[in-house]
Amino acid sequence: MPTVPSLSENQLQAVCDVLGDTDRGLTGSEIGRLLARADIDDPHPGSTKRIRLYEAFAARQRQDGHASQVIACIQAAMDPVTYSSNHSLFEERRDHLNVALAFAGVEIGEDGKARRLEKRAQTITEAQERAGRLRKELRGRNVHPEVLRFCRPELLAENYFHAVLEASKSVFERVRQLTDLDADGSRLVDQAFGLGSSGVPLLAFNSLRTETERSEHNGLMNLMKGLAGAFRNPTAHEAKISWPIGEEEALDILAFVSMLHRRLDTVVRTTPSSS
Repeated sequence: MPTVPSLSENQLQAVCDVLGDTDRGLTGSEIGRLLARADIDDPHPGSTKRIRLYEAFAARQRQDGHASQVIACIQAAMDPVTYSSNHSLFEERRDHLNVALAFAGVEIGEDGKARRLEKRAQTITEAQERAGRLRKELRGRNVHPEVLRFCRPELLAENYFHAVLEASKSVFERVRQLTDLDADGSRLVDQAFGLGSSGVPLLAFNSLRTETERSEHNGLMNLMKGLAGAFRNPTAHEAKISWPIGEEEALDILAFVSMLHRRLDTVVRTTPSSS
């Protein structure tokens, strides 16, 4: 990415507070390895994690006159491969880092890569408040962890439109991962769950032994198609100004998406994956 201007003292401190958090941050040994790989001196290895990172980052910024190497180090800390067994921690750290980095015009994407924003944030207080309220309400409803990933300040900076869009898309992406299919929306649902002439779908919500079970399977299929038709497609194709979503409606839609994810947790593939 292009050269990034130096982060302010407060921005740098906020980043170090995330990466050096006592309970949820990097370990001391992880910090040591990370700084070494990024070719950043470690002047205070005996200090607390936050101070250690801050002093190392601040010194490198002063040396370079910009934050590019610091951003590269942050990006290395967010390599998705290292979070393969704890995706929720990846999203938690990414959320907090993006709050701090937004004021520098930088964000960490879902691929762990740093990229420039079109414009720097001026204030994200409202977005943070929205994200906090939404997470609190959804946790109270015990929603699926996959849904909580989309309650991020950057998605809620203007309204709930993008959180609903991304959460809705996540259901169909998960079906593609389960089936190796490349379709989308209702067509994907038909290919993955349709009984067809054989009566055996690629993915099954239950054993399909009784009429009740087959009815349940078809009903869940239709609910998934309804998600595509009622929420995923309108948010994907309409300008957000033409399709406003309030907080209560967003909560209801996200709870519905959560239910579908929970059913996908227990879905059975009837034939082996080609891979």
